[in-house]
Amino acid sequence: MVTIAEMKEQLARENTITRSGPPKAPSNPFFGVGPITDATIDEVAGRLRRVEFDAWLEANYRKLDDKGNDLGPFTTAEIARSMHRGYPADKILTDMMGSIHQYFEFPKQNLMAVGLGGGHSGFTVAVMHLMNPNNANQRVYVDTTKPEASESHGAGFFRQSWATQLLELQKFAQNGSADKIQFATVEGSIPTAKELEALGTTLFLGVGHETTGANTYSKSEIEELLKWLDRDPDNRHAVLDATSMLGAMPWGEAVVREALAKCCVFMPFQKAIGGISGYFVVSFTPQALKLVENNQNDPAWAIPRQLKLAPPVDAKLPVSGKRSLTIGPFYDAEQQRMLGGVINTYSALAFAETTFGLLQAARRVGSVSDLNRRSVENRRVISEWVDNNSLLKFTVSEAEKRGAAVVLLKVVDPDIADKQIHARIIARSKQLLGYEGITHVNGDHEKGLDAARYVNAFPGMPGDYRAWIGGIRDPEDVRLLLDNLAYAYRRAKVAVLEEELAAQGERFESAPSAAGLVRKDDPERAYTVLIADLLGLRLGENNAPDSSEIAAYIREKGGEFHLGALQDRNALQKGKIHFFYQPGLSTEAELLGCTAQGEYDALIAAATFIPKQSVFPLGGVRIGAGTGNMGSSSWGGPDGDGGVAPLMNTPGINSRATAQMAMKALLKVVPNIPVDELHERTVAGKFDTGRNLKDFPTSKLEGQKLAVLGYGNIGREVAKLASAFGMRVCVYAREAHRAWIEAEGFEYADSPVKAAKDANVLSVHVGLGRLDKSTGKFSNAGFVDRDVLSSLADGAVLINYDRGELVDIEALDAALQSGKVSHVAVDADIFSDAKDGTLRGPLTPYLPLSERHPGRLELLPHVAADTDHPTRVAGAKQAVDQIYDAIQFKAVRNLKGALPEGYVNLGSTAPVGVGKSTSANLGALADQSEQWKALRQLSERIAAVIGGIDATTDPERRATLVSRYHSELALDLLNHRRILEGAGLFAPAVA
Repeated sequence: MVTIAEMKEQLARENTITRSGPPKAPSNPFFGVGPITDATIDEVAGRLRRVEFDAWLEANYRKLDDKGNDLGPFTTAEIARSMHRGYPADKILTDMMGSIHQYFEFPKQNLMAVGLGGGHSGFTVAVMHLMNPNNANQRVYVDTTKPEASESHGAGFFRQSWATQLLELQKFAQNGSADKIQFATVEGSIPTAKELEALGTTLFLGVGHETTGANTYSKSEIEELLKWLDRDPDNRHAVLDATSMLGAMPWGEAVVREALAKCCVFMPFQKAIGGISGYFVVSFTPQALKLVENNQNDPAWAIPRQLKLAPPVDAKLPVSGKRSLTIGPFYDAEQQRMLGGVINTYSALAFAETTFGLLQAARRVGSVSDLNRRSVENRRVISEWVDNNSLLKFTVSEAEKRGAAVVLLKVVDPDIADKQIHARIIARSKQLLGYEGITHVNGDHEKGLDAARYVNAFPGMPGDYRAWIGGIRDPEDVRLLLDNLAYAYRRAKVAVLEEELAAQGERFESAPSAAGLVRKDDPERAYTVLIADLLGLRLGENNAPDSSEIAAYIREKGGEFHLGALQDRNALQKGKIHFFYQPGLSTEAELLGCTAQGEYDALIAAATFIPKQSVFPLGGVRIGAGTGNMGSSSWGGPDGDGGVAPLMNTPGINSRATAQMAMKALLKVVPNIPVDELHERTVAGKFDTGRNLKDFPTSKLEGQKLAVLGYGNIGREVAKLASAFGMRVCVYAREAHRAWIEAEGFEYADSPVKAAKDANVLSVHVGLGRLDKSTGKFSNAGFVDRDVLSSLADGAVLINYDRGELVDIEALDAALQSGKVSHVAVDADIFSDAKDGTLRGPLTPYLPLSERHPGRLELLPHVAADTDHPTRVAGAKQAVDQIYDAIQFKAVRNLKGALPEGYVNLGSTAPVGVGKSTSANLGALADQSEQWKALRQLSERIAAVIGGIDATTDPERRATLVSRYHSELALDLLNHRRILEGAGLFAPAVA
């Protein structure tokens, strides 16, 4: 009797062992299917397989007219609703039989029969045609134990049911006798050739192996069986149940080939292929076929019509006439044809799917020899795992006799002696292995692992878990299965022990949830954040920029918003983050005066240049993409390398604003129509459209080439806007972006010069690149050089709304002088010294060009991204969120540079529709059930219409389909795009 203390000790031990959580699940939870399965790993892969199957079917089964002309494919729908006779059903049947015969490498001289039904039917076909009580000399040996004998108690119901059927066949036949059957004393074993001869055996039936008991024949046993057959091949026959042995024969290639050639083999393919139809095939040796024909012309019993292999030669004499195999449901590999058809109705689609499945198996795992080798390797993997784990053991003790397709395992747990409790644990573990999960006594539900949906042992078998582990599965999947079996048992044991203890009066409280990030901030500390730029660009009270939206947002999050500088840290409320708004800070002296000693824990800035000596020990966020102005060594400068704190940005927040300003700059000069002059002349009544219009020729944007250098958020937005104007867009970026660029309908160039070739407009968006600390220069300085500019079309427009240093000023001067460039628009930083008014910054080299080429340069002081109030507010809110994550959870989003020690990276984020799409975008859409259902319905309708039209080659019928479905397809396509664009999925995916 186990005491309460002992149960508590066991419970604590199992909780400790499983505290790290469940292991990784196998790629496919369906460990209850046979050695040839579709191997799809999830619901999406299953649907894709169906699409691939439909395409394969249409490619291989074509409609031909009486002249042999191709009229198009037979579709899945047509085959599904057609008869099982004639073309293409006959060809589908022949192809399936040929593919089975070929893949499993049966010898050509052996004919292969097909019939409808399951494993028992296949067994019946083989036995009822080969065994004949009218033959007084026939003796049958069966490698399973006699039903109800003491040796059969561990055999299980299914093996005994097979053996019972044999006895009943003999018992109820006129000349039958149970004495003609010799049963094995050891389950699933083959006697030596000498022993079989001593018994007078003429027919060996191998049914007591692999499928139910997870054991197989040893190589020496098969060699003995072959030796016995060889001594009298005309009068000795063997039938092997290959339900799971196909592709899992661990005897070496030569012995396997010999066994397939000399033994009859029956295979219930509704299991072997994966449950698509109930049918079987049986391979017969030439000698066995002679026996079958003799038996059918001297029958001992009635065989169901649909299972007969030897139909009457004369249809008028179905009872008394001669029966022959030459018109039976056999596939002849020599002639590559069926001698006769299946006598009953069958699914042509199921047969086609078998062929397709075998082709996929061959493509994925190789030949049947490869499959056999993989099965043997999986058997070794399991043996190695069991040797290193004490919880699970084999039910088959002899290593060479363990199955290579099916494993049967039992739990060895010294804690559990009560058989009923053991059975409860096993049952609960199978709930956890599936999708049901288990509910503990405190009401907490433990989610199902979905690691193995079917691992049940057959009734009466000495084992707890049974699974197919043949070569179709990868070794890693098999290891993961075993890890999950052990974990599920231990967690189920926890649940049952809790139940037993609860029955003794013990109480179990619900465990707190540990979902999400863990707080790491100090509740006894007040945190400070400097905001060094304007938060609102809209004017509020007193004609001052309005920061009220951000102030309210910070307070909603539990923080405090202060106007002005930090005065007394000790006076601040502890456990809160305090934001200090000082947008007037500008000069280095002003900034260092309040940041050099680490007065503020973190920083939010936009355009203000932050000195290297400024200290922000917990991080900084730049509102916008570039961080060139973020110089603090706390995060290692603009690249965020080597600092103790994370540097972050808000990419994509102002991408659209910048792109729209770039297009505004372009539209000022192209089309180059003098709008102001035309307005004045029109108002003055001095313009006659018919007479004067010819004096103002212009060219539209549509058809002109825009070259975009860089495929970041802003570059992509510019490309999209230009495309909307009908411009031809060519993008230069790294090769990794090529597929995405072309998928969006843009041209790709692998160099800036190729992109600029004959371009009417050049827009630059590559960023400064990395800083070379030895030279003080950025890697992309002078990126737009003489070669790039000289490649442009004459009179081109250059837009640089990135960084001023990206353009080689001398090369630009020459291009403006020659007319190669007609207009330049630049948006870059410029700074004025408060003392003497001198100018500095990236924009200053352009100032002399403005004087030398008057009216041809438009210079802006880096305002394109910062003139939109909603954009700045959205960026500031995101920056506040990032500061909260960094301080409270040590979690970083939109990291620039290296991740400091102690922090976790949450990845990147951008406004929906800007930049790359992420799995988060897809997940957010999937969580919107109504939108997601609509998307699925639209997608399925679109695929159905396009697939149906594509599969229809007859011009008149295709025209009918086009006319019938065009309107709803157009509407579905528009709605489909609307949903995807709204979710931000019409974009390249994050790598």
